[in-house]
Amino acid sequence: MKNKAIAVTLFLALTLVLASCNEKAKGEMGHNETTSESTENGEDSHHEEGHSDEESVVEITEQQAETIGLEMKPLEKKSLGNTIKVTGQLELFPQDRANISPFVGGNVRSIKVIEGDKVNKGQVMAYLEHPDIITMQQEYQEKNNELAFLKQDFERKQILFDKGVSSGKDFQMAQSKFRSTTSSVNGLRSKLKLLGINTDKVLQGQIFSAIAITTPISGYVDEVMVSIGDYVAPQTKMFTVSDNSEIHADFKVYEKDIRKVKKGQEIYFTVASKPDELLKAKIHAVGKTFETDPKALHVHADVHNEDKELLPGMYVEGRIIQDEKMAFAVPEDAIIKERAQAFIFILDESGEKEANRMKFKMIPVTIGISDLGYVEVNLPKEIAADVKVVTKGAYTLSSEMMKGELEHSH
Repeated sequence: MKNKAIAVTLFLALTLVLASCNEKAKGEMGHNETTSESTENGEDSHHEEGHSDEESVVEITEQQAETIGLEMKPLEKKSLGNTIKVTGQLELFPQDRANISPFVGGNVRSIKVIEGDKVNKGQVMAYLEHPDIITMQQEYQEKNNELAFLKQDFERKQILFDKGVSSGKDFQMAQSKFRSTTSSVNGLRSKLKLLGINTDKVLQGQIFSAIAITTPISGYVDEVMVSIGDYVAPQTKMFTVSDNSEIHADFKVYEKDIRKVKKGQEIYFTVASKPDELLKAKIHAVGKTFETDPKALHVHADVHNEDKELLPGMYVEGRIIQDEKMAFAVPEDAIIKERAQAFIFILDESGEKEANRMKFKMIPVTIGISDLGYVEVNLPKEIAADVKVVTKGAYTLSSEMMKGELEHSH
């Protein structure tokens, strides 16, 4: 009995020891697993956060930005939406372009302008000289003197004829000569005035050896087609002058879109010299005659050209606005696409800025309508609308960022 009690006691003690060891082992194992999992999660979380920062930010120097031709602009709203695509070119109204030629032939004595000069209406462009110009003035003097004598003779014979002293034949001959010479004098006077010669001074005995060629409009000299000493025949073009301040756009609208176009509609257009600038015009006239090839109608639109940078003959691409929608938009070159996601770079002005360094952040955007080289973008809620967007050089920044990631990974 005593031995049996001792055996039971030893069994119970052994069971308790084993249970205790088992619990301890489980606790240690649980602790190790928890620690391992916590460490692994912590490392992953930190890595993702650091990777995200590196993915979204790239830093370059101001010199690098200049080298790659990086450009930035504030995010702006553009007119996008339901539009009619048109093409055309910039033109001048007929009254804003002048082809300058002389009324009489002559040799070029001097030239006072060069191409590109700004000129005012009435300004002298050149001087022409020729013996015929001198002969015309001499003839005017002689005819005018003769007219004075014929006038006196006509008036005297009219008095005698009225008194019945002179015959009707003498009176009629005097009247005919007086009227014919009056007509010649008036004609010569008008010709000399067209040439810019002061006829009063000619009658006083002064003879001008050259005539001034002047511009009938203000503007800029486009062409100079003569040299000193050249003989210029009457009506031969010597200069062209144009006034670009009132330039207009001549667009072609195809037959299917004609019913949608009307006077007063706005047109947004671009030119090759300003690819990133959306210019504006307004339709002032719609043509009434079809071109046969291609079958299209001309639409004329007023353009403001205050800086005189738009020139006649420039090719333009435009959109006639039907249903206008104002939306934030960036040039197509500002969009970076990775798989199905679109991104843009913005100037990161947060934190302290190092001298001569610039920091850019790549942010995801959703894109909408594309029109005239611009793409509608919707920013994340946490991004302010007054950011500066990289419009040129975005792909270079993306490559720079990728290069940095590879170096960091290595």
